[in-house]
Amino acid sequence: MLNLNLKHRYNFFLAMSKKDNPSESGRRNFFRLAAAGSLGAFLASTPLKKVLAQVQDPEKPATNIADALKIPKTETSMPGKFPGKVVKVVDPLSVVDDKPVKTAAYQMLSDAMLQLTGAATLSEAWLMFVQPHEKIGLKLNPIGGKLLSSSHEVVQSVIEQMLEAGIPKENIVLWDRREFQLHEAGFTADAYPGIAITGTEKKDADGAYYNKEGKLYSEEMIDKDWFYFADVDGEYDDYTLPFMVNNGKYSYFTKICTQELDKIINIPILKNAGASITLCLKNLGYGVITNTGRLHAQLWGDTSAEVCCFPPVRDKVVLNVVDGLRGCYQGGPGANPQYICNYNTLLVGTDAVAVDRIGYDIVLKKRIEEGIQQEDSPRGRQFMEYAAQLGLGEADIQKIDLVEIVK
Repeated sequence: MLNLNLKHRYNFFLAMSKKDNPSESGRRNFFRLAAAGSLGAFLASTPLKKVLAQVQDPEKPATNIADALKIPKTETSMPGKFPGKVVKVVDPLSVVDDKPVKTAAYQMLSDAMLQLTGAATLSEAWLMFVQPHEKIGLKLNPIGGKLLSSSHEVVQSVIEQMLEAGIPKENIVLWDRREFQLHEAGFTADAYPGIAITGTEKKDADGAYYNKEGKLYSEEMIDKDWFYFADVDGEYDDYTLPFMVNNGKYSYFTKICTQELDKIINIPILKNAGASITLCLKNLGYGVITNTGRLHAQLWGDTSAEVCCFPPVRDKVVLNVVDGLRGCYQGGPGANPQYICNYNTLLVGTDAVAVDRIGYDIVLKKRIEEGIQQEDSPRGRQFMEYAAQLGLGEADIQKIDLVEIVK
């Protein structure tokens, strides 16, 4: 056991735990076995309690972030192949008459990928992150409907470049929490033939959320072996529950993330959330779990960071492409037409924290220009700084390698 590569230890212990006691949750049993084996020795050598004492706010509700931090990282774990590096591409002609231009989006993405990786060809750049045999999910953000969701021009550019790199169409999945919001934003089988489109929260063709047995269709999509616990109760009425999937203190990870995908490419939008932002970390943190309504009041930023520490996210998200062709500076994360603007920008990087930090400055500058905010609010950056302390990436603007391409 001592000779096992750290990359394989989690899967080994998980398999052994299920074999040892199939009635007990594999993930819970993993920690029991790990404490008695070589992984337990590994964990004992890391100052986990000291780290948590330094970064967690004792006045906030307790969570199970320690569970996530106990699991060793892999070679694909966040912050990925290029920690601290962000490529920003700006093209004033990427939006014409408030409509993103596909040819511009494709070229901006191409430039960013080559600059990020240093690869000689675009296909070589993509194959640093994904392989033809892998199932690859594009995590979109469709909450703004047709007005302000991950743009088709950017999503189509990602798909086309992966196809050109040899990734089969049948291995590409478009997904988000709410499948019906994807459809409402135009991500349909007709628009994307041959590409799977799915979500955690589902309803049938008649618009019903419950099957004939009275169970939510969404319940089939959640993996109860993987959860984010927070000592905050979620209690929802009959209208809200289908959008949360379950009540209580547990938020379960989607099977899309835990079981169906090998790699994830994150495609959020350049948007504000009050005096902060909702980009890479938020798109993941609130997009891969259930029962999120309970988390906003006390753990908004913590959730955005902590959920990304769990292996189904941390080890699978290999690239972030922030769609900033159009975005917003107020009213986010929804879509208020009054505050939508053309940033004409793409941000690309493997380090979600660093990408968010650069995006934060872009949105902040616009908010100040529009008179909505007078100066930087340190609270707006707290969740990024927390994510950095948890080892997810770089939040210090002075340490980020920002490469800017202006057309």
